[in-house]
Amino acid sequence: MKNLLMASASLALLAMAAPVTAKHHAKDGAEMTDASLQSVLSHERRAGDKARDMYRHPAETLSFFGVKPEHMVVEYGPGGGWYTRVLAPYLAASGQYIAINADSSSSSFPDRAREARTKGWPESFPETAAKWTGVDADKILAFESDEMPDDMKGKVDRILIFRSLHGMLNGNRADSELRALRDMLADDGMVGVVQHRAKKDASYAMSNGTKGYLKQASVIALFELNGFELVSQSEINANAKDKSDYDRGVWTLPPVLTLGDSDKAKYEAIGESDRMTLLFKKRP
Repeated sequence: MKNLLMASASLALLAMAAPVTAKHHAKDGAEMTDASLQSVLSHERRAGDKARDMYRHPAETLSFFGVKPEHMVVEYGPGGGWYTRVLAPYLAASGQYIAINADSSSSSFPDRAREARTKGWPESFPETAAKWTGVDADKILAFESDEMPDDMKGKVDRILIFRSLHGMLNGNRADSELRALRDMLADDGMVGVVQHRAKKDASYAMSNGTKGYLKQASVIALFELNGFELVSQSEINANAKDKSDYDRGVWTLPPVLTLGDSDKAKYEAIGESDRMTLLFKKRP
Protein backbone atom coordinates (compact mmCIF):
# COMPACT_ATOMS: atom_id res chain seq x y z
CA MET A 1 0.00 0.00 0.00
CA LYS A 2 2.84 2.39 0.82
CA ASN A 3 4.39 1.90 -2.63
CA LEU A 4 1.03 2.49 -4.29
CA LEU A 5 0.54 5.74 -2.39
CA MET A 6 4.01 6.91 -3.34
CA ALA A 7 3.39 5.98 -6.96
CA SER A 8 0.13 7.92 -6.92
CA ALA A 9 1.98 10.99 -5.66
CA SER A 10 4.48 10.68 -8.50
CA LEU A 11 1.79 10.35 -11.15
CA ALA A 12 -0.07 13.32 -9.70
CA LEU A 13 3.03 15.43 -10.18
CA LEU A 14 2.99 14.63 -13.88
CA ALA A 15 -0.36 16.32 -14.21
CA MET A 16 0.08 19.25 -11.82
CA ALA A 17 3.76 20.23 -11.74
CA ALA A 18 4.45 23.89 -12.45
CA PRO A 19 7.44 24.99 -14.55
CA VAL A 20 10.68 25.34 -12.64
CA THR A 21 13.64 27.40 -13.77
CA ALA A 22 17.19 26.17 -13.18
CA LYS A 23 19.69 28.29 -11.32
CA HIS A 24 22.15 27.93 -14.18
CA HIS A 25 21.80 27.13 -17.84
CA ALA A 26 24.61 25.29 -19.62
CA LYS A 27 25.65 26.55 -23.01
CA ASP A 28 24.74 24.38 -25.98
CA GLY A 29 27.64 22.05 -26.79
CA ALA A 30 29.22 21.98 -23.34
CA GLU A 31 32.99 22.02 -23.13
CA MET A 32 34.56 18.79 -24.35
CA THR A 33 36.07 16.48 -21.79
CA ASP A 34 39.59 15.12 -21.48
CA ALA A 35 41.66 13.14 -23.94
CA SER A 36 41.09 9.84 -22.13
CA LEU A 37 37.37 10.08 -22.77
CA GLN A 38 37.97 10.95 -26.41
CA SER A 39 40.14 7.85 -26.66
CA VAL A 40 37.32 5.70 -25.27
CA LEU A 41 34.77 7.26 -27.62
CA SER A 42 36.94 6.64 -30.68
CA HIS A 43 37.80 3.01 -29.80
CA GLU A 44 36.93 0.36 -32.35
CA ARG A 45 34.73 -1.49 -29.82
CA ARG A 46 32.22 1.34 -30.27
CA ALA A 47 31.99 0.88 -34.02
CA GLY A 48 28.35 -0.12 -33.70
CA ASP A 49 27.54 2.67 -31.23
CA LYS A 50 29.03 5.72 -32.91
CA ALA A 51 26.10 6.35 -35.24
CA ARG A 52 24.10 7.48 -32.19
CA ASP A 53 26.72 9.93 -30.94
CA MET A 54 25.13 12.65 -33.06
CA TYR A 55 21.95 12.32 -30.98
CA ARG A 56 23.35 11.31 -27.58
CA HIS A 57 26.43 13.58 -27.45
CA PRO A 58 28.31 11.46 -24.90
CA ALA A 59 31.36 13.71 -24.53
CA GLU A 60 29.33 16.87 -24.02
CA THR A 61 26.79 15.13 -21.78
CA LEU A 62 29.37 13.59 -19.44
CA SER A 63 31.23 16.91 -19.33
CA PHE A 64 28.01 18.70 -18.35
CA PHE A 65 27.42 16.12 -15.62
CA GLY A 66 30.97 16.70 -14.36
CA VAL A 67 31.99 13.04 -14.58
CA LYS A 68 35.71 12.54 -13.90
CA PRO A 69 37.84 9.42 -14.41
CA GLU A 70 38.51 9.10 -10.67
CA HIS A 71 34.82 9.17 -9.75
CA MET A 72 32.61 6.41 -8.40
CA VAL A 73 29.77 6.42 -10.92
CA VAL A 74 26.44 4.57 -10.89
CA GLU A 75 24.65 3.91 -14.16
CA TYR A 76 21.01 3.16 -13.46
CA GLY A 77 19.41 0.59 -15.77
CA PRO A 78 22.33 -0.05 -18.16
CA GLY A 79 20.16 -2.07 -20.53
CA GLY A 80 22.05 -2.93 -23.71
CA GLY A 81 25.17 -1.17 -22.53
CA TRP A 82 25.49 1.81 -24.86
CA TYR A 83 26.76 4.09 -22.08
CA THR A 84 28.40 1.18 -20.23
CA ARG A 85 30.79 0.86 -23.16
CA VAL A 86 31.82 4.47 -22.51
CA LEU A 87 31.76 4.66 -18.74
CA ALA A 88 33.38 1.40 -17.69
CA PRO A 89 36.59 1.91 -19.74
CA TYR A 90 36.75 5.59 -18.81
CA LEU A 91 36.58 4.82 -15.08
CA ALA A 92 38.59 1.59 -15.08
CA ALA A 93 42.02 3.00 -14.23
CA SER A 94 41.24 5.25 -11.26
CA GLY A 95 37.47 5.28 -10.67
CA GLN A 96 34.68 2.77 -10.21
CA TYR A 97 31.80 1.84 -12.49
CA ILE A 98 28.67 0.46 -10.79
CA ALA A 99 25.56 -0.78 -12.59
CA ILE A 100 22.28 -0.54 -10.68
CA ASN A 101 18.95 -2.08 -11.61
CA ALA A 102 15.62 -1.79 -9.84
CA ASP A 103 14.70 -3.98 -6.89
CA SER A 104 13.36 -7.13 -8.57
CA SER A 105 11.52 -8.22 -5.44
CA SER A 106 9.16 -5.27 -5.87
CA SER A 107 5.56 -6.20 -6.54
CA SER A 108 5.65 -3.73 -9.44
CA PHE A 109 7.52 -6.29 -11.55
CA PRO A 110 5.51 -8.90 -13.44
CA ASP A 111 6.27 -12.42 -12.19
CA ARG A 112 8.27 -13.35 -15.29
CA ALA A 113 10.40 -10.19 -15.15
CA ARG A 114 10.98 -10.67 -11.42
CA GLU A 115 12.12 -14.25 -11.99
CA ALA A 116 14.55 -13.18 -14.71
CA ARG A 117 16.02 -10.46 -12.52
CA THR A 118 16.49 -12.71 -9.50
CA LYS A 119 18.38 -15.31 -11.50
CA GLY A 120 21.69 -13.62 -10.88
CA TRP A 121 21.80 -10.36 -12.84
CA PRO A 122 24.22 -8.76 -10.32
CA GLU A 123 26.51 -11.76 -10.76
CA SER A 124 26.21 -12.06 -14.55
CA PHE A 125 26.33 -8.40 -15.56
CA PRO A 126 30.04 -7.83 -14.80
CA GLU A 127 30.98 -10.68 -17.17
CA THR A 128 28.66 -9.32 -19.84
CA ALA A 129 30.04 -5.80 -19.45
CA ALA A 130 33.60 -7.15 -19.56
CA LYS A 131 32.88 -8.60 -23.01
CA TRP A 132 31.40 -5.30 -24.13
CA THR A 133 34.20 -3.11 -22.82
CA GLY A 134 37.44 -5.05 -22.43
CA VAL A 135 37.48 -4.10 -18.73
CA ASP A 136 38.12 -6.93 -16.27
CA ALA A 137 34.89 -8.19 -14.75
CA ASP A 138 36.30 -7.80 -11.24
CA LYS A 139 36.49 -4.02 -11.83
CA ILE A 140 32.78 -3.82 -12.65
CA LEU A 141 30.17 -3.90 -9.89
CA ALA A 142 26.43 -4.56 -10.22
CA PHE A 143 23.67 -4.45 -7.61
CA GLU A 144 19.94 -4.16 -7.37
CA SER A 145 18.93 -0.85 -5.81
CA ASP A 146 18.06 -2.41 -2.44
CA GLU A 147 21.26 -4.47 -2.19
CA MET A 148 24.13 -2.01 -2.48
CA PRO A 149 26.53 -2.67 0.44
CA ASP A 150 26.14 -0.29 3.35
CA ASP A 151 29.83 0.63 3.29
CA MET A 152 29.41 2.04 -0.25
CA LYS A 153 26.36 4.14 0.52
CA GLY A 154 26.98 7.86 0.73
CA LYS A 155 30.13 7.57 -1.41
CA VAL A 156 28.90 7.75 -5.02
CA ASP A 157 30.07 10.84 -6.93
CA ARG A 158 27.62 10.65 -9.82
CA ILE A 159 24.45 8.72 -10.59
CA LEU A 160 23.45 8.74 -14.25
CA ILE A 161 19.93 7.94 -15.41
CA PHE A 162 19.65 7.70 -19.18
CA ARG A 163 16.09 7.49 -20.57
CA SER A 164 14.83 5.35 -17.66
CA LEU A 165 12.50 7.60 -15.67
CA HIS A 166 9.40 6.67 -17.66
CA GLY A 167 10.07 3.03 -16.83
CA MET A 168 10.24 3.84 -13.12
CA LEU A 169 6.91 5.64 -13.30
CA ASN A 170 5.24 2.98 -15.43
CA GLY A 171 6.36 0.40 -12.88
CA ASN A 172 5.07 2.43 -9.90
CA ARG A 173 8.54 2.52 -8.35
CA ALA A 174 9.87 6.02 -9.09
CA ASP A 175 9.76 7.26 -5.49
CA SER A 176 11.33 4.18 -3.91
CA GLU A 177 14.07 4.00 -6.55
CA LEU A 178 15.00 7.67 -6.35
CA ARG A 179 15.15 7.52 -2.56
CA ALA A 180 17.38 4.45 -2.72
CA LEU A 181 19.64 6.27 -5.19
CA ARG A 182 19.76 9.30 -2.92
CA ASP A 183 21.12 7.11 -0.12
CA MET A 184 23.99 6.06 -2.37
CA LEU A 185 25.06 9.61 -3.19
CA ALA A 186 27.88 11.44 -1.44
CA ASP A 187 26.98 14.78 0.13
CA ASP A 188 28.56 16.60 -2.80
CA GLY A 189 27.46 13.98 -5.36
CA MET A 190 25.06 14.69 -8.19
CA VAL A 191 22.51 12.94 -10.38
CA GLY A 192 22.55 13.42 -14.14
CA VAL A 193 19.35 12.75 -16.06
CA VAL A 194 18.66 12.41 -19.78
CA GLN A 195 14.99 11.77 -20.54
CA HIS A 196 12.63 11.88 -23.53
CA ARG A 197 10.85 15.23 -23.30
CA ALA A 198 7.15 15.90 -23.82
CA LYS A 199 5.91 19.29 -24.94
CA LYS A 200 4.93 21.73 -22.18
CA ASP A 201 1.29 21.60 -23.29
CA ALA A 202 1.18 17.84 -23.93
CA SER A 203 -1.84 15.94 -22.69
CA TYR A 204 -1.57 13.61 -19.71
CA ALA A 205 -1.88 10.62 -22.04
CA MET A 206 1.12 11.82 -24.04
CA SER A 207 3.26 12.80 -21.02
CA ASN A 208 2.60 10.27 -18.25
CA GLY A 209 5.45 7.98 -19.29
CA THR A 210 3.48 5.33 -21.15
CA LYS A 211 4.64 6.88 -24.44
CA GLY A 212 8.20 7.27 -23.13
CA TYR A 213 7.87 11.05 -22.80
CA LEU A 214 7.71 13.16 -19.62
CA LYS A 215 7.35 16.89 -19.09
CA GLN A 216 10.54 18.54 -17.90
CA ALA A 217 8.75 20.40 -15.10
CA SER A 218 7.27 17.10 -13.90
CA VAL A 219 10.69 15.45 -13.74
CA ILE A 220 12.08 18.36 -11.73
CA ALA A 221 9.12 18.18 -9.35
CA LEU A 222 9.55 14.42 -8.96
CA PHE A 223 13.18 14.86 -7.94
CA GLU A 224 12.32 17.66 -5.55
CA LEU A 225 9.73 15.44 -3.89
CA ASN A 226 12.43 12.84 -3.30
CA GLY A 227 15.10 15.05 -1.75
CA PHE A 228 16.92 16.67 -4.66
CA GLU A 229 17.20 20.15 -6.13
CA LEU A 230 17.98 21.21 -9.67
CA VAL A 231 21.49 22.55 -10.23
CA SER A 232 21.53 23.10 -13.97
CA GLN A 233 19.95 22.14 -17.26
CA SER A 234 21.22 21.90 -20.81
CA GLU A 235 19.89 21.63 -24.36
CA ILE A 236 22.77 19.37 -25.43
CA ASN A 237 20.37 16.55 -26.32
CA ALA A 238 17.49 18.62 -27.68
CA ASN A 239 15.89 17.77 -31.03
CA ALA A 240 13.37 20.34 -32.29
CA LYS A 241 12.27 17.98 -35.08
CA ASP A 242 10.69 15.59 -32.59
CA LYS A 243 6.98 16.40 -32.19
CA SER A 244 6.64 13.81 -29.37
CA ASP A 245 3.01 13.09 -30.28
CA TYR A 246 3.19 9.63 -31.84
CA ASP A 247 0.51 7.03 -31.13
CA ARG A 248 3.22 4.42 -30.62
CA GLY A 249 5.28 6.74 -28.48
CA VAL A 250 8.97 7.50 -28.58
CA TRP A 251 9.65 4.05 -30.00
CA THR A 252 8.27 5.30 -33.31
CA LEU A 253 11.62 7.08 -33.77
CA PRO A 254 15.11 5.61 -34.17
CA PRO A 255 16.68 3.47 -32.93
CA VAL A 256 13.58 1.27 -32.40
CA LEU A 257 11.43 2.34 -35.40
CA THR A 258 8.53 0.29 -34.12
CA LEU A 259 6.47 0.94 -37.27
CA GLY A 260 9.06 -0.85 -39.37
CA ASP A 261 9.16 0.32 -42.98
CA SER A 262 6.04 2.46 -42.60
CA ASP A 263 7.22 6.08 -43.04
CA LYS A 264 10.70 4.89 -42.10
CA ALA A 265 12.48 7.64 -44.04
CA LYS A 266 10.33 10.27 -42.30
CA TYR A 267 11.24 9.05 -38.83
CA GLU A 268 14.89 8.57 -39.67
CA ALA A 269 14.97 12.18 -40.85
CA ILE A 270 13.62 13.27 -37.45
CA GLY A 271 16.27 11.23 -35.64
CA GLU A 272 16.21 10.22 -32.00
CA SER A 273 13.93 11.91 -29.47
CA ASP A 274 14.04 15.40 -28.03
CA ARG A 275 15.64 15.02 -24.58
CA MET A 276 15.99 17.07 -21.46
CA THR A 277 19.40 17.01 -19.77
CA LEU A 278 19.25 17.85 -16.06
CA LEU A 279 21.71 17.88 -13.16
CA PHE A 280 20.53 17.51 -9.54
CA LYS A 281 22.14 17.54 -6.12
CA LYS A 282 20.94 16.25 -2.74
CA ARG A 283 18.82 18.69 -0.79
CA PRO A 284 19.76 18.86 2.92
